[in-house]
Amino acid sequence: MIVAEAVGQTLARLGAGPVFGVVGSGNFHVANALRAAGVAFYATRHEGGAATAADACARMSGRVAIVSTHQGCGLTNAVTGIGEAAKSRTPLLVLTADTPAADPLNNFRVDQDGLARAVGAVAERVHGPETAVADTVRAYRTAAHERRTVVLNLPLDVQAMPAHTPETVAPDEEPAVPAPDPAAVAALAGLLAAAERPVFIAGRGGRRAAAEIRALAGACGALLASSAVAHGLFHDDPWALGISGGFSSPLTAELIHGADLVVGWGCALNRWTTRHGKLIGPGARIAQVDLEASALGAHRPIDVGVLGDSAATARAVMAELGGRVASGYRSPGLGARIAERARWSTADYTDASTADLIDPRTLSAQLDRILPAERVVSVDSGNFMGYPSAYLGVPDEFGFCFTQAFQSIGLGLATAIGAALAQPARLPVAALGDGGFHMAAAELETAVRLGLPLVVIVYNDAAYGAEVHHFTGDLTTVRFPPTDIAAIARGFGCTGVTVRTTGDLKPVAEWLDGPRSSPLVIDAKIVDDGGSWWLAEAFHGH
Repeated sequence: MIVAEAVGQTLARLGAGPVFGVVGSGNFHVANALRAAGVAFYATRHEGGAATAADACARMSGRVAIVSTHQGCGLTNAVTGIGEAAKSRTPLLVLTADTPAADPLNNFRVDQDGLARAVGAVAERVHGPETAVADTVRAYRTAAHERRTVVLNLPLDVQAMPAHTPETVAPDEEPAVPAPDPAAVAALAGLLAAAERPVFIAGRGGRRAAAEIRALAGACGALLASSAVAHGLFHDDPWALGISGGFSSPLTAELIHGADLVVGWGCALNRWTTRHGKLIGPGARIAQVDLEASALGAHRPIDVGVLGDSAATARAVMAELGGRVASGYRSPGLGARIAERARWSTADYTDASTADLIDPRTLSAQLDRILPAERVVSVDSGNFMGYPSAYLGVPDEFGFCFTQAFQSIGLGLATAIGAALAQPARLPVAALGDGGFHMAAAELETAVRLGLPLVVIVYNDAAYGAEVHHFTGDLTTVRFPPTDIAAIARGFGCTGVTVRTTGDLKPVAEWLDGPRSSPLVIDAKIVDDGGSWWLAEAFHGH
């Protein structure tokens, strides 16, 4: 057995996968070793698509996914996706070939360790045949246990060497989570006991603690919200406000701003989640619970920080309160208002559709009604992105995939592919702008080849809308001639539909009633919205 084969077998035994990648000479043998060991391999058309699809698959499945790339240019093609995953603390393993140390003039040679570290990933390396298995296990456990994106370099000369392999690889186990500090728990319990209008905001770090957070919220009368990346976490709770931040409905923004205590559960409380701090009232106390000490108070001063797991902390605070129950922010009248207006609806705007162009709010609201409730929605970046985020409901936290930490456009289609493979029982929905669609169009072939029943909604204003609406000066560089995206989609083997009015949505229902054997691409020609409210907020920081 050579090192490449040992690495593949080791990762299979640890439970890593699936693999997304583009195979070249440098990663051919390790990719085949993974496949031979039973790990699914999904070939994409570009390494950037592979990295983002793997990122989304890991987020929506809870497993460590793998990206497989060729040395040098294969890795550099994937860097934006790797940066997104690293900034999002996605447990992801990038298995990349590397040039031999003895060949410094190799055309493929780049500083791959430095490249990984430059975008926030952890650089690891298989150093030789004696340590190949141990190096691989270390990289996997760093990804799984520390929630990090790890780039594991496999030099070509090392890959081909005979491996020194142990007979077995110990199964991976979750490390024990340290208990939260009792003094910090008592301080948080004290804040909750004194609060009259508490609001809990959960982020990705609260996704495994929904039941415990809800129970504590019920005991102290807190309202519930989430960051965008945890959207859907409290979807069926009558006291849930939806997303906190730029996508908040007017009522949600009003109630969060009115809180006298805001508690972040695995949530950074960053500029996006708090609208640059404006969502938090001037007299509100702030507490944070997080597994990372560096996250506590990183974005704004806090009154109490608890270093610990969200579920364990919520249970400990509940015990500290000793059965105390308070109505807090909750009242029958407020409950009725939340049920009616916490989500954006057609009551919140005047339809600006014309005979030739559809209002993106109307489009999104109609699609929310037409598409099955069991869905997984993936959203690209751009001026349009609040419409699907605000108007398309999701069934739970595994129904919304938001690869936005790097704020790159062009990731949404690959995100939807990875999410679809992680949640095969749900209808995958990709929401893209026309700019992001054109950047990523090659991955339509991947979706067709994999037979994914994918719905792609393209909010098409023939422009980079963020720049058109939020900047001044010569806009000729960010406006483009109209393109027939439905025709492009048909060229890839998709069903393509052009939508200018709500009446044009009939083929969507027909596609849903059919076999769904190929993706549906909706080329929605949208009206000029004058600039979205969420980007107006976001660009305050530029």
